Amino acid sequence: MDTLSYKTVSANKNTVNKEWLLVDADGQALGRLASEVAKLLRGKHKPNFTPHVDCGDNVIIINAEKINLSGNKWEQKTYIRHTGYPGGQRSLTASELFRKDPTRVVEKAVKGMLPKNKLGAELFRNLKVYAGTEHDQEAQKPKTINLNDKK
Repeated sequence: MDTLSYKTVSANKNTVNKEWLLVDADGQALGRLASEVAKLLRGKHKPNFTPHVDCGDNVIIINAEKINLSGNKWEQKTYIRHTGYPGGQRSLTASELFRKDPTRVVEKAVKGMLPKNKLGAELFRNLKVYAGTEHDQEAQKPKTINLNDKK
């Protein structure tokens, strides 16, 4: 038997083909949207997925201001940060953060689902989130992904 045909092929920075994908967040639940986008950013939907390599796609999310949170999460979900000074813990509810910047809620949800290391930081740079329908990546000709088809 020829064993050469059974070698595992690991992707690397040179052999990976990255695409631009467009995701519409209109009417999507925040967590379900974020988990699907994290899979696309990581590259887990590709047959040549390699855990330690950025083999995912570049993702553009539009209509971030039209996401849904179920139940009382708009008032009960809190985002905590620390200023670095003693007693410097600050918190915002989801509705307060959404009023400040609607894209930040989606970004935080996706970032929380990526690895907490250098690779995760590199993958997060492949994400672009826009509040409206207009985006700056028309030149890349992004392919539209419908998350409702994945159900």
